[in-house]
Amino acid sequence: MVTAYAALVCLTACAVGPDYRRPSVQLPDTFKEGVEWRRAQANPQGSISNAWWLEFHDDDLTRLVDASLIANQSIAAAAANYRLAQATVAASVASLYPTVTAGFSGSRAESITGTVSGTQTVISTNVSASWEPDLWGQIRREIESSKASAQASDAELAGERLSITASVATDYFALRQADIDIGYLKQQQQIDTRLLAMTEAGLRLGTSSNDDLLIAEDTLELVIADLQTTQIDREQDEHAIAVLTGVPPGSFTLSPRLDYAFAALAVPLVLPSELLERRYDVVNAERTAASANAKIGEAEAAFFPTLDLSAEGGFQHNALANLFSLPNRFWSVGPSLAETLFDGGARSAAVAEARATYDADVATYRGTVLSAFESVENSLSSCNHLKEEAEAFAGILRRNQSLFASENAQYTVGTASEQNLLTQRLTLLQAEQNLKDTQASLTTSTVTLIENLGGGWQWDEGIK
Repeated sequence: MVTAYAALVCLTACAVGPDYRRPSVQLPDTFKEGVEWRRAQANPQGSISNAWWLEFHDDDLTRLVDASLIANQSIAAAAANYRLAQATVAASVASLYPTVTAGFSGSRAESITGTVSGTQTVISTNVSASWEPDLWGQIRREIESSKASAQASDAELAGERLSITASVATDYFALRQADIDIGYLKQQQQIDTRLLAMTEAGLRLGTSSNDDLLIAEDTLELVIADLQTTQIDREQDEHAIAVLTGVPPGSFTLSPRLDYAFAALAVPLVLPSELLERRYDVVNAERTAASANAKIGEAEAAFFPTLDLSAEGGFQHNALANLFSLPNRFWSVGPSLAETLFDGGARSAAVAEARATYDADVATYRGTVLSAFESVENSLSSCNHLKEEAEAFAGILRRNQSLFASENAQYTVGTASEQNLLTQRLTLLQAEQNLKDTQASLTTSTVTLIENLGGGWQWDEGIK
């Protein structure tokens, strides 16, 4: 008996199919766009985003992001999918254990034999147990697969949270950019209205031509058109933020902030590789490949026989008072061994399908890693060039401030006309708007970089 039990333990310790090894991917040592890439050990469980939005020190943004994490329906759906994946793991683990059932029944029947009739009472109670030992690791491969799928679902949930918070930040900064642009466009509209009036007066006096009037009218109408477009953008950004935070757009309002100052976070010169390896899509793809690998063993186990151990025992009598007595007991116990002899190639097809799925998931994982590097390179490139662009516009603004100050001084002493002063004021406003728009784009690009890195570049060693 001991020998048989030891043999059974040895059999249940094995699992057919290939053991999982992370697919190899060629990774660069540095980023092309001026940031060093510090190689490190991979962390497939690290798809967790930190509270990167706090680095912008904007209470309104923080409030909106916090609201989206609580009320956004996409996050709620992803959370439900993760709970479903966890339940699948629990169901798979339950398959390792015996199933025990208990029953109690009673019946009373009348029988007629010739001219004699009578009644018969039968009362029985029983307990039965069945267990299919996981001889070839089919259940364990199923558990391995479902756990990897749950981890992929967890990464998807983290990715949904990151995507929503990044969308809130992007829409919020776009709204603040629209606030500022609306302020500048309204100032330009006032100046262009004044210049049109001056041109109309000049036309009456003969100092301006009809062409000058047409140009002045077009200039004013273009500013009005740009103002309408910008107001549409702001309203749509506000609507988008409302939906992201789980609020009906009709009951959501953000007050304008014309003096908003955009803050772009400084990108460190060295980035650890864990950042990219915790990206939700990379983790999701890698865990999906791990799940598919386990399914190969699950399919291969179908080629081996299954052993079912069952036992049943109970009591049966015609009176409840005498039911639980030794003469009334019954029992049965015995193993059942089954093997499929012919299936028309169904099992071979299932193994081939599992291997093909794994190969496809490996290819998807490698492609996802490459795409991740591409997106980070694009974000770094954007941040680098926008910084230089902002510096250039800052220089242009300083020079135009000096030019406007000079023009204003000349206007004060009467050596420059009001029209020249207003024209220079328009140029100054455009320079200010160009700088603000570039700063807004840089801030948005920083958010995109944070999202592409999987949630910021502050790696927390405690996150595992």
